[in-house]
Amino acid sequence: MFIPFQEGNSVELPSNFTFPFYYSPHPIALKAVELLQERLKSNNFHHDFGIGNTQRNGAIGKMFGVLVVENQTGQLGYISAFSGKLGNSNHHEGFVPPVYDLLDPTGFFRKEEIEVNDLTLELHHLEKNEAYLQLKNEVEVYRNTFAKWLTDEKAQLKKHKKSRQEKRDASNQQDISAYNLLIEELKEESIREQIQFKQQQYAKKLTLAQLEESLLQFDNQLAELREKRAAMSADIQRRIFESYTFLNSAQETKSLLAIFKETPFKSPPAGAGECAAPKLLQYAFLHQLKPIALAEFWWGISPESEVKIHQEFYPACRGKCEPILSHMLKGVEMDVNPMSINPAEGKELEILFEDEYLLLVNKPAEFLSVPGKTIVDSVQTRIQHLYPYATGPLLVHRLDMSTSGIILIAKKKDIHESLQKQFLKRSVEKRYVALLQGYVKSTEGEIELPLRVDLEDRPRQLVCYEHGKHALTKYEVLERTKGHTRVYFYPHTGRTHQLRVHAAHANGLNAPIIGDDLYGQKADRLYLHAEYFSFWHPITKERVEITCPAPF
Repeated sequence: MFIPFQEGNSVELPSNFTFPFYYSPHPIALKAVELLQERLKSNNFHHDFGIGNTQRNGAIGKMFGVLVVENQTGQLGYISAFSGKLGNSNHHEGFVPPVYDLLDPTGFFRKEEIEVNDLTLELHHLEKNEAYLQLKNEVEVYRNTFAKWLTDEKAQLKKHKKSRQEKRDASNQQDISAYNLLIEELKEESIREQIQFKQQQYAKKLTLAQLEESLLQFDNQLAELREKRAAMSADIQRRIFESYTFLNSAQETKSLLAIFKETPFKSPPAGAGECAAPKLLQYAFLHQLKPIALAEFWWGISPESEVKIHQEFYPACRGKCEPILSHMLKGVEMDVNPMSINPAEGKELEILFEDEYLLLVNKPAEFLSVPGKTIVDSVQTRIQHLYPYATGPLLVHRLDMSTSGIILIAKKKDIHESLQKQFLKRSVEKRYVALLQGYVKSTEGEIELPLRVDLEDRPRQLVCYEHGKHALTKYEVLERTKGHTRVYFYPHTGRTHQLRVHAAHANGLNAPIIGDDLYGQKADRLYLHAEYFSFWHPITKERVEITCPAPF
């Protein structure tokens, strides 16, 4: 698995290991990536990466990783890994093995998976059993028939009761003997009807109960099988989590179950431990290889819901990998976390408009709108410092940290509420300008792709037609130059990363915004700017229009 570099390598080694959640690959890692990608071009892995395909047809890309390491003799080289399976196999020449091999035919998972599958098959057969389906239908029909009979009978009883009352009212009460006889007859008629109704109702209920009892026997059998299957699946999952054990540089071992018990999730998400980075570090620590630098990249066509670019580098995912890597990299000297450094240091807010009720400011790129987890400095805290007597939430809306442009701020709570209502009624007009990597053919149009957060890799967003929120963006092409397209964006909704995903996704413009480090490629900045803002002033009732030209 360890592949040594050829002699003559002159690349200076990094002083610290790669911070895996936000990094630019070190030159020594790029060297390893280049060598691995040459191997991947042969594609002898029985896997369709979809490279060059316009139709997906089952093709899917894959995340690969390289770890530059130094062996015990001081020789420098690299090891490589892929996330999950490749060509329906966990083992390929030149790649490290999985931390735990679920596909091992001698392992407990494969054996017990057969038992679970047998239970599933038994369930399927019982659910499709002709007698069961016929009985279900018979019960349903009888319930409906009984309900209709009950409604009709009660209506008939009510009708007869009314008729008897009319006869009482119409009788000649002067003839006491005849009147009393009539009353007795009507009373007996009522009793007979009630007895007959109750007898029929009892008989029908009894028949229904007998049918339901027969159906319950089937349902209980199904419930028992489902419960047994669920218990077996849960036990298998627990044992799998315990079988995934991870080392660190101090040779300390921790299971997947123990690692995630210390997180808010309490249990591992699906696929945890199968990513490239944990596989690489596990192999390194098992074989006394010193980690030097890490890089992970996407190879092939993007998944339908995500934005992944062929050969582009990506950080380790937060949801599945962060808890694992926190254990595995314990004691390893790493690069400084860029997200812990205040990006707004030395930057100022430009006031574009101000009166006693509100103001609009120009936020620079890489400047938080509101305080983050570790960085307090933001537009909100700066405004709070400048206007200590202002009331309410202040910011009427937000911009991504990397996006520059106009932000509307209210100095008073009632002004904030009034402006928020304009956002809800969509009477606020916003225009963004962006520079895209690629050529957009159409001159204008709409992008409608529903979005939701990637729960395993926040803050990335996914296109999701099942659980995503409606997101609509109109766009207008301004110019096309040297492989770039300059556009106006008019967002009709305000979802997180809406413009970034709508630009980059294959079903959007398929042209990421330049400098988008989540859905495209890094650059000196994100080339997205909120340049125009228009709204009704809550006090003067006049239309306020502000333009702030893009700095690019």
